Amino acid sequence: MSIKETKPTQAMLNKIQSIQSTLREQKIDGWLFYDFWKRNEYAQRILEYPAHVLNTRRFFYLIPANGEPQKLVHSIERWNLDHLPGEKIIFLSWQSLEGGLKKILSGVKTVAMEYSLENAIPYISKVDAGTIEMVRKSGVNIVSSMDLTQYFEARWSEEAYKDNLETAKIMRSIVDKTFTYMKQKLTTHDLPLTEYDVQQFMLKNFKDNSLISNEAPNCSVNANSGNPHYEPTKDIHSELHEGDFVLIDLWARKNKPGATQNDITWVGYLGKEVPEKYTKIFNIVKGARDAAVDYLKKSFAEKKTVRGCDVDDVCRNYIKQHGYGEYFIHRTGHSITEDVHGSGANIDNLETKDERAIIPETSFSIEPGIYFIGDFGVRTEIDVYISKNYEVIVTGEPRQQEVVAILK
Repeated sequence: MSIKETKPTQAMLNKIQSIQSTLREQKIDGWLFYDFWKRNEYAQRILEYPAHVLNTRRFFYLIPANGEPQKLVHSIERWNLDHLPGEKIIFLSWQSLEGGLKKILSGVKTVAMEYSLENAIPYISKVDAGTIEMVRKSGVNIVSSMDLTQYFEARWSEEAYKDNLETAKIMRSIVDKTFTYMKQKLTTHDLPLTEYDVQQFMLKNFKDNSLISNEAPNCSVNANSGNPHYEPTKDIHSELHEGDFVLIDLWARKNKPGATQNDITWVGYLGKEVPEKYTKIFNIVKGARDAAVDYLKKSFAEKKTVRGCDVDDVCRNYIKQHGYGEYFIHRTGHSITEDVHGSGANIDNLETKDERAIIPETSFSIEPGIYFIGDFGVRTEIDVYISKNYEVIVTGEPRQQEVVAILK
């Protein structure tokens, strides 16, 4: 089928109707999508822009709260939005672009766009400042589409949830197999054993279980574990020896469309008894993790609105109260979708103030950490899913309760 013959599907028509209903609930006049060179992935995905179709010219697509959608497309790409319903206006010059924009926005007072006031949540800021200025010049007020985007981008399907439970179970088994692999290599003196070797062992287990990952998992030993984003490579890595502290961070999903990520972090000690200095810090980090989960359960049971920043506060305050606040140097967690860092609310009131409400059918990590640069770092990471009924589900149980004595 050529682009010229493309017609909106019933599924797309249903999606548009759902968006319009949500706009009315949020008292927003319309959702104005804009893209250029496929830089706005939210517009691309929500509007289901054909992957094979070029997007070398600007387009606007207005979904009003009521009435027919409006398309504003360039002359040489006039067919690109034919898979969407609505009246089409074709522009050629920059003057006709501005004129067309005023026309489709006529009578509209407020529109949502992929924009964040003062870039408070950079994940949603996909529309450049100049375009924001041009839209405002048309006389409309612009609000952030962050809540709309989360609702239509970050929610899991029932199939995705069920698949993820299977993935989480496999990932937990890979954690156990990885620690067993370390023990076997050390006790049989099959050395050297490096972080890269451990990483490749986990990758092989991904492949054996039909899991895929956008990046290789992480194994960090001793001081490297004090760097939250350390990644070993074939050329840059450290060896593992008895008496070392080790952190593994692994994330993957099923190799199928729509599958969602599982992302977990565990820590262990290459010995039979874990030294107190590691146990002490782990217990604080674990306490913060569990305090966040308890807060979620209590708040949703009381039918309260919970924002990402609120959960971060609970987790972070726990670590602060134990005297290690300055060593918790990243947000508490991130949204999880098909992407390991998804488009929903992040558990963050540090790097950003994420005031998005946590909504049903979404998932995110809870991963507090305490890092001593140049010595070691402890992180425990779990994934949480919020059901349709606001049930707080930790996938991949049991969660880590103590530093694993790997050689025990």
